[in-house]
Amino acid sequence: MAAEVANGAGLETEVSHLESLILANARRSKSIYANTSTDSGRKRLKLDPGLASEDPDISKTSLSLRLHAEYEDVQTLPEVIAKKLPAAGLRKKKPKAAEEAPSKSEEHARKLIEGIPANKTGPGSNALVLSRRPGGAGAAGAGAKPSANRNDPQNMSLTRRQDNLLAQPRPDWHPPWKLQRVISGHLGWVRALAVEPNNKWFASGAGDRTIKIWDLASGQLKLTLTGHISTVRGLAVSPRHPYMFSCGEDKMVKCWDLETNKVIRHYHGHLSGVYTLKLHPTLDVLVTGGRDGVARVWDMRTRSNVHVLSGHTGTVADLVCQEADPQVITGSLDSTVRMWDLAAGKTMGVLTHHKKGVRALTTHPTEFTFATGSTGSIKQWKCPEGAFMQNFDGHNAIINTLSVNDQNVLFSGGDNGSMSFWDWKSGHRFQALDTTAQPGSLDAESGVMSSIFDHSGSRLICGEADKTIKIWKEDPDATPETHPLEWKPTLAASRKF
Repeated sequence: MAAEVANGAGLETEVSHLESLILANARRSKSIYANTSTDSGRKRLKLDPGLASEDPDISKTSLSLRLHAEYEDVQTLPEVIAKKLPAAGLRKKKPKAAEEAPSKSEEHARKLIEGIPANKTGPGSNALVLSRRPGGAGAAGAGAKPSANRNDPQNMSLTRRQDNLLAQPRPDWHPPWKLQRVISGHLGWVRALAVEPNNKWFASGAGDRTIKIWDLASGQLKLTLTGHISTVRGLAVSPRHPYMFSCGEDKMVKCWDLETNKVIRHYHGHLSGVYTLKLHPTLDVLVTGGRDGVARVWDMRTRSNVHVLSGHTGTVADLVCQEADPQVITGSLDSTVRMWDLAAGKTMGVLTHHKKGVRALTTHPTEFTFATGSTGSIKQWKCPEGAFMQNFDGHNAIINTLSVNDQNVLFSGGDNGSMSFWDWKSGHRFQALDTTAQPGSLDAESGVMSSIFDHSGSRLICGEADKTIKIWKEDPDATPETHPLEWKPTLAASRKF
C-alpha cells in the first residue's frame, strides 16, 4: 500500500514537471519564432523575461507579441522630424508630482504593450515611420542632414504616398482631324444623323421637316423623304431589316421601308415631341424618348408599346441601347442619367453627378463603358453598375452631341460651335477647335447639333446649325513628329466627381 502511494506521488511529480517543461518550451517557441518580416531581411522579437515570469498565460504573451509586431514601426518619430520638434517650441509635458502610482492592472497593460523591447540593430531602425516603408529606405546616419529633395524618403515619412495615387495613363497619340467636305442642302438645323450598316450612305434629318439620303463617299444627294410636319430629331437604320426609323417634334415615330421609300408603320403614344430614337442591337424593339419625360419601348412589328420607362422629371434628351445590361440608358434635362432593366421595365440605377441637363450620351463600340455630356461637363462611366471613371475637363459649352469610335477617339460638339477631340482612355483633349459657319449665316448659327462616326471610324459627320453637314477626317500626313503629343501629367483631379 505504501509503495502504491509512493508511486502515485512520483507520477504526479513527473506530470507537473512535464507540464512545466511544456509551458517553458511553448514560451521559448513564441520567443524564438515570433518574427516580423521586412523587405530587407528578418527582424527577431524577443520575449521580455520579466513579463514571461509574471504572466503564465500564453495567450496574453501572444497578444504582447502581436502588438509589437504590428506597431513597432510607429513607436518613435523619424529622426529628421524629431530634430525639428525642439526648434518648433514643442515641449514634453512634465509629470505631476502628485500623480498616483499606476495600478497593478495598468502596469500589466503597459507591459503587454511595451514588454518586448524594440530591436535597434535591424535595418531601418533609425527611421521608424508612421507608415511602413519597404526595405528600411528611410535609414540615415547619425550625422545625416535633412535633404531638400522632395523625393527623398526622409521627407516623405509623414506625407501621403502619392506615387500610386497620381499615376495617370499616358494618352495614345491620335492624328489631328481636319475638315474634308461641307454638304449643303437642308433648309433648317441638322438635328439627326444615321449611317447605314454597309457604310455607303447616311441619312440626315433637319428642321426643314425632311430626311435626306447622301452618298458617303461623294457627298451627293440621293433621295429626299417627306412626311414629318415638324423638325426631325432622331434617325436610325436597322442592320437586320430594310427599315429606317425617324422621330420628330410632331410626336410621330415612323418606320420607312427603304425598298419603296414609303412609311409603312406609325408608333403612336408620345404626348409631346420625340427627341431621340435608338434601335436595340439584337432585339426587334426600338426605344424613343422625348419631351413628355418618358422613354417608350416599342415592338418593331406589332407597333405595341411594350414598356413605358417613367422616372425622369424632365425631357429625355438622349438615350442609348446595348446588348448587355443596362440595355437602355437615358439622359434627361433633369440632370440625371438612368439605367434601365429592359425585362422588368424598371430603373436599375440613377446617376446624379451632373449639375445641368444631360443632352448627350454615347457608348464605346468595343468597351463596356459610356460617356454622358451636359453643360461644361463630360463624364465617363463603367457598366453595368454605372461606376464613375473620370471627367473630360476643358470643354466649357453646352454639349449637344457625343460620339466615340473604336480607335478611342471621343468627339464632343458644343452649342457655340466649339469642337473637342479626346483620348478615351486618359481623358486628354488632343485637339480643340471651332467650326466655321457657312458664309452668310449668323454667328449664332455656328452650333454643332449632331454627330456620328461612320462604321470605319475614319470619318466624322457633323450636323450643324448653319444648315450644313460637315465631314471630318484624320490628317493622313500627320505623324507624332509633326504633331507631337502635348500632355503633362496633372493631379488626379479628373478622377473626382
